[in-house]
Amino acid sequence: MEIKILGMGCANCEKLERMVFNALAELNIDANVQKVQDIPEIMKYGVMSTPGLVIDEKVILSGRVPSKAELEKIILEHANK
Repeated sequence: MEIKILGMGCANCEKLERMVFNALAELNIDANVQKVQDIPEIMKYGVMSTPGLVIDEKVILSGRVPSKAELEKIILEHANK
């Protein structure tokens, strides 16, 4: 599973990145996590407000930080594909 965190380093972007790493560790799921801070690269995904969460090249959410439970559910759904 490939996970990308889209954002230029704002507090919410940093929070989402920490939450993703914590969720992966708690769920014992292996994934490649990449932080994308390049504005043109973020724009390629059509994300206009950060943070953005991309899993396997699909934009899952943008402009908000999900709850811990929501994030874990999203990761589990994509890990089982």
